[in-house]
Amino acid sequence: MKEYTLEELSEFNGKNGKVYIAYDGQVYDVSDSYLWEDGTHQGLHESGEDLTEAMDEAPHGPETFKDFPVVGTLKK
Repeated sequence: MKEYTLEELSEFNGKNGKVYIAYDGQVYDVSDSYLWEDGTHQGLHESGEDLTEAMDEAPHGPETFKDFPVVGTLKK
């Protein structure tokens, strides 16, 4: 499984096709989600970023990621 740096993750911001986000050390491919259209989620969050801290304020929990494939881990 690939290990991504924050810089590498930022390349998957929806502008080049793929939409990846990181949560709790895992990198998820959310490209197929209509909620991440154009790399932005609800106008609040940008893809290609680590959203671990942002999840504290989200109206949902990390269980929302269970339907998306893990494509790697986030390098610390």
